[in-house]
Amino acid sequence: MKKNLLKNIAVLTLIGSLCLGLAACGKKADAANSESQIDKIKKAGKLVVGTSADYPPYEFHATINGEDKIVGFEMSIANEVAKDLGVKLEINDMDFDGVLNAIPAGKVDMGIASINPTDERRKNMDFSDIYFKAPQTVIIREADKDKYTTVESLYGKEIGAQKGTIQYQIAESQITGAKLKGLGKVTDLVLALQSGKVEGIVVESVVAEAYVKNNEGLAVVPFELQDLSDGGCAVAIKKGNSDLTEQVNKTIKRLVDDGSINKFIDEAKKIMNK
Repeated sequence: MKKNLLKNIAVLTLIGSLCLGLAACGKKADAANSESQIDKIKKAGKLVVGTSADYPPYEFHATINGEDKIVGFEMSIANEVAKDLGVKLEINDMDFDGVLNAIPAGKVDMGIASINPTDERRKNMDFSDIYFKAPQTVIIREADKDKYTTVESLYGKEIGAQKGTIQYQIAESQITGAKLKGLGKVTDLVLALQSGKVEGIVVESVVAEAYVKNNEGLAVVPFELQDLSDGGCAVAIKKGNSDLTEQVNKTIKRLVDDGSINKFIDEAKKIMNK
């Protein structure tokens, strides 16, 4: 009897210990799950941003004091968000498609790469308020500027656009019969245009102006294409991270209200023109 009693006591003690251990683990898991995205960012000491640095003046590579840096007015916005959070900014450069995939996967805290909010994208991510709007246009070779004067003149031609972008969808829906060439980087599309592999590239007007200014033999068509998005650029954030979205919106409001975004655009253009 005593032996059986001792065995029962030992078993009950073991079960009790396991229950306490599981309860403790559960509390730790609950604490981790309840931690906000901003808490995680502050704990890490950095804001990780995904971008595609081939889209001046939004984001692009430039040599600053002998070092390659990713700059641009969107990077200035990202830096202000990091400052408001009291952390450092870490920039991850990738293809545009990679940025869109990294956001819902949680590989970056936010994406900022001239991202246009669309109904389809809203299924997978949240968006900040709009902070910049630009018309959509087409870059062509300067030698063809008298040839391509209307959108109809591009019908059935080889047209380039960055994969996964609104511009790709615009080319697909508005340039009838276009033979589309989608590439990950705008720089590669410009090379395709210069080498005659495509007849035009669909981009935003400020981007078109930047590439035309820095590449001889290119021109911008004298017409605009219709925007398919909510009409502007926004920061993309993983769904459910409402605390971070609210903080980003606060930063954006401050930058819009005090005119900083226009200042950042001017600064980016100056860097491009050096």
